[in-house]
Amino acid sequence: MRVLFDVTHPALVHLFAPAATALDGRGHDVSVAAREKDVTTELLAAADLPYVVASRAGSGPLSRVGELIERTRGLTEIAREVRPDVVVSQVDPAAVHAARRVGARAVVFDDSEHERVAAALTHRFADVVCTPAGFDRDVPNQRRYDGFHELAALHPDRFVPAPDALRDHGVAPEEPYAIVRFVSWSAHHDLGRGGFSPAGKRRLIDRLTDHGSVYVTSEAPLPDDLAEYAAPVPPEAMHDLLAFADCYVGDSQTMATEAAVLGTPAVRTNAFVGDGDMSNFRELEQEYGLLRSFAEEADAVDCAVQFLRSPPTETMERRRQRLLDAKIDVTAFLIDVIEEQAAAAGVDTGEKSEPATDPADGDRQAEVGR
Repeated sequence: MRVLFDVTHPALVHLFAPAATALDGRGHDVSVAAREKDVTTELLAAADLPYVVASRAGSGPLSRVGELIERTRGLTEIAREVRPDVVVSQVDPAAVHAARRVGARAVVFDDSEHERVAAALTHRFADVVCTPAGFDRDVPNQRRYDGFHELAALHPDRFVPAPDALRDHGVAPEEPYAIVRFVSWSAHHDLGRGGFSPAGKRRLIDRLTDHGSVYVTSEAPLPDDLAEYAAPVPPEAMHDLLAFADCYVGDSQTMATEAAVLGTPAVRTNAFVGDGDMSNFRELEQEYGLLRSFAEEADAVDCAVQFLRSPPTETMERRRQRLLDAKIDVTAFLIDVIEEQAAAAGVDTGEKSEPATDPADGDRQAEVGR
């Protein structure tokens, strides 16, 4: 069986890498098409997954149109070279187009109800669209599963926090500290949205430092007066840093969910909060009490300070366990879906496929569609 993973965002490394590694270990041919965005390629390298760069993230609406054209061309070239039986992606029109061009089955993961335009160009061309059970919309070719994307990498069967990964970089996991995350709000689905204001960022960090260390991770470069708070660990150790933290606070969507499923008290504020908020955040807050979302950044700051001052450790552990008891191992589910789709295409998933290219090509990291 030949599988091509389309990795367009750092979060997708965590979603797809465990399945890609497992399938490779079973003798299947696994390929990865990457998008250069933030630390995506760094995480792929850390996961020991060879990749080919299909496109680079730009900024602004015109650059996004240009990148979609570039990515469609690049992914199609990669697919023609590796001849996958299954292409796996998040919501990406380029991926399902490339799958159709080479006769592969298309598996799509989607957990964002706010993603409308790209979804409309993706869902109907996919063979299966996998969404969390609580996803608020019915979409074409939908397969609901009881889990969150973030549980693919962070399910306890897949991830055990490593305190030495922090100590090696000067972080004492037993000491009180908070993780802060700021995003750039430049993605196409973030147009018109926002998170912490510049003044709010400084107010947040000033108040948190009264109660513990503060480690900041940011998509955009930090201003000079906040640079000293930059998280000292490499990207691949960020989940370890989150797991031992006494509090997470930020305007990120993904990292808020990662913290919540790890049982770290999580505080989120951005313009998505309120009526029409995404289903996964409502479930994590209302059903499990693992997350707090605030429309006003001042309220988020107050809540985060309270968590860092008095971490509800035992309560969060109980709540996390209740979540884990109710949810599935998302990586196992993903592997099952891939094998099911390959079998539907007449592929024997029990044996390794014949290589599509010279085996020596499998170790290269190249750039396609420039």
